[in-house]
Amino acid sequence: MTTHTSKRTGNQVASHTVAKLTATNALTRPEFIRLPAPGLKCGFTGMSRSALNELILPSEKNGFKPPVRSFCLRQKGAAKGVRLLDYASLANHIRTAGNVEQGDR
Repeated sequence: MTTHTSKRTGNQVASHTVAKLTATNALTRPEFIRLPAPGLKCGFTGMSRSALNELILPSEKNGFKPPVRSFCLRQKGAAKGVRLLDYASLANHIRTAGNVEQGDR
């Protein structure tokens, strides 16, 4: 992290640094993310693989309509592939689910 030497108060310097970090993160947000390996958490959301699977795979719990978009990429004729989650769809679902919980209080 960069240190600032300026005549600003500490609060102004901190705000400036946060604004720069936010702008940088907005530019580096991924379009797609992979499911984490079994036993690990997602580096972007902190969610487990099973929690993410509940959001992307059709099941009774989600009415067979997954709330988060995902894509399976595989070679022709291959039995296995790579599951990619639409990051914008996941982030939107998290925000929406968080708003619903706050409204329930």
